[in-house]
Amino acid sequence: MNSYPPGDFYFQLQFGDVRIPADNAFQEATGLVAELEIEAIKEGRQADKHRVPQSPQSGNLVLRRGFMSANSPLATWVGATINTDFTKPIQTIDVLLSLLNGQHVALATWQFREAWPVKLSMSDFRSQDNAQAIETLEFAYSEFQHLEGVRIWANPKENEPVSSERSS
Repeated sequence: MNSYPPGDFYFQLQFGDVRIPADNAFQEATGLVAELEIEAIKEGRQADKHRVPQSPQSGNLVLRRGFMSANSPLATWVGATINTDFTKPIQTIDVLLSLLNGQHVALATWQFREAWPVKLSMSDFRSQDNAQAIETLEFAYSEFQHLEGVRIWANPKENEPVSSERSS
């Protein structure tokens, strides 16, 4: 049974070559935003202004999940980048975000090129709330684009990649 529009509650992430499902599991992803800045240019003494587009702008990719082990490859990379002393270049990776249907088949995939972590934060700890500890990771990137015909894993429970070739 196909439904349109698709729900947004199944999604999957892949960080470069990291194939550890726990490292790629998040409960929320935000920041898929691209917009053209607008500049208003006044012409002479006239009250009319011409609105012209400027360079495209995008925000950061923000991911939230339950607190994970500091021993994972993703946590190691994030920690090394956030705590850098800039004696070595920051290592960037490509991040893929796929919207999945109920059978875990990718409906759409976005690529965040040359991403690097810019912020790591933890939720507040309150003993009276009995809530899950949530970590938030925020990534800057050079650009993001929607990829056609891309799947990153056939089944997120499996640890094997599926072809990631673009269709023309």
